[in-house]
Amino acid sequence: MVIERTASEVIIRLPANINWEDLELMIRFIKYKQNVSKSKATQDEIDQLARDVNKQWWEENKHRFLKQP
Repeated sequence: MVIERTASEVIIRLPANINWEDLELMIRFIKYKQNVSKSKATQDEIDQLARDVNKQWWEENKHRFLKQP
């Protein structure tokens, strides 16, 4: 592996035989960190959003898990 820094970017060279699934997970993590770094949301706001999304998902999908009389 070679890591090179230029004035405008970081270049990472990996061997061709790298596990693609692992590489995809690493790239997703890097993208996540990049996106989160731009956020001005507080942890409380993030937690509330997660609760709201989970509540909405449950309302839309609970019929799949609960037997209706």
